[in-house]
Amino acid sequence: MKHTESRQDAGKHRRALASPQEISDYLGIPVRTLYQWKYRGTGPKVHKVGKHLRYRWTEVDAWLQTQSLDLVA
Repeated sequence: MKHTESRQDAGKHRRALASPQEISDYLGIPVRTLYQWKYRGTGPKVHKVGKHLRYRWTEVDAWLQTQSLDLVA
């Protein structure tokens, strides 16, 4: 995702499956973090398509919703 693009704009142009690089760009995290989350079983659900890892955007967005914190003091 380009720095000038918002997450909402990026969502308009996405396919059903995303590569680790696309998810990395979307979340603003290194690809290595996605691999660590996969290994630990803590990140969004990942699918193996042949020898490639792919993510479903709907599952990434659902996982992201579960990560919100209630910071009301």
